[in-house]
Amino acid sequence: MTATDTHADTDRTLLEDVVAKAKAQGADAADAILVRGWSLSQELRHGETDRLQRAEGQDLGLRVLIGRRQAMVSTTDIGADALRALVERAVSMAKVVPEDPYCGLAAPEQLAEARPELDLLDPEEPSPDTLIERARLCEEAALAISGVTNSDGAAAAWGSNRATLVASNGFSGSYAGSNHAVSCSVLAGEGLKMEGDYDYSTTVFGADLEDPAEVGRRAGERAVKRLNPRRPKTGRYPVVFDPRVSGGLLRSLAGAINGAAVARGTSFLKDKLGERIFAEGIVVFDDPHRSRGLRSRPFDAEGLPTTQRRLIDDGVLTTWLLDLATARQLGLESTGHASRGVSGPPSPAVTNLYMAPGKVSREALLEDIQEGFYVTEMMGQGVNPVTGDYSRGAAGFWIEGGELAYPVSEATIAGNLKEMFAQITPADDLVFRTSVDAPTLRIDGTTVAGN
Repeated sequence: MTATDTHADTDRTLLEDVVAKAKAQGADAADAILVRGWSLSQELRHGETDRLQRAEGQDLGLRVLIGRRQAMVSTTDIGADALRALVERAVSMAKVVPEDPYCGLAAPEQLAEARPELDLLDPEEPSPDTLIERARLCEEAALAISGVTNSDGAAAAWGSNRATLVASNGFSGSYAGSNHAVSCSVLAGEGLKMEGDYDYSTTVFGADLEDPAEVGRRAGERAVKRLNPRRPKTGRYPVVFDPRVSGGLLRSLAGAINGAAVARGTSFLKDKLGERIFAEGIVVFDDPHRSRGLRSRPFDAEGLPTTQRRLIDDGVLTTWLLDLATARQLGLESTGHASRGVSGPPSPAVTNLYMAPGKVSREALLEDIQEGFYVTEMMGQGVNPVTGDYSRGAAGFWIEGGELAYPVSEATIAGNLKEMFAQITPADDLVFRTSVDAPTLRIDGTTVAGN
């Protein structure tokens, strides 16, 4: 049994007391969140341990509402005196801050009643020796690849946490989660011609983690394949995004349909609700109920129910991502996407976001490309959220005659996300590796800048 299992009732009672004290001191409404975390991590390089670290902590956040004013305060000290001072400070702040016409807790009838079991907590905590062995196997496998000349290190980690939310509208709930990870980064080549690459695996349960040796082998092979890169020819070409980077396009979509951006008018998709923005057949899901999902959750940060949603259905944009405040601002209902840290108010965020796989293989996407760019790495944050203009550094491989011909670096991909979304063709190779996943994606007619 992990430490997260032993705190649920204690934390709920503590937060109920904090909320009651806020009400007693003049708050019209209040909610409080407590997050406890435990972690163990190990790093090594060339077989020698660089760091073995364990951490434990807790953070408590209190939100107090007086009329249309709200204030948030947080603390890591959950002793009685510290919490008494926290409540006093929050109530005092809420009396003087500017009004926010959209703030407020959920109505009781909006609150989550059913709490799905999502299998988010691995009951087994790995020992330090287990983490050391995972990292060792990963690095050894990478260094065994011919052409790999150095290691930037390997790491293995475990973490566990419990979040508890209590509000004066009657909501009370908590859930716990865990994660395991192993990663490796190595260099190939010599001198000024060295190239590096990495690989990783991260899962909720240790039993689902990929074989560390396989992770290391892939890291080594990828580093060697990147040796002697060239700059691509400038022009308009088909661009194929490897699954390692294709999720970035979904992150741009999520930012553009975030209710906060839509309400401010700073999204390039602000007028596209109900319109087709992807090709027919494209489906994008947000699924908070995926069993053992990295960002699954039974309720959102305002106590509302969560559910799987088709954000894009047959290419059509079906919804915004909304919490209560942005929903009120837009005259809509919350979609249960509220997320929150301990020191700020809720805001909309995705959970497990992914694009459904297509009907063609990766090889089929490539086979008719006479010249094109296969992207395995993206650099920079060159996306204009207001216009959708897109310009990012990239590296990968040049495609010739439907095959990967040679490595490419120092390239830039440019376009506009409206046109790029409309041109996406997905392969059938979706694998869930992170909280934002997409299969291999092809986009035709994209500008590639190099020589």
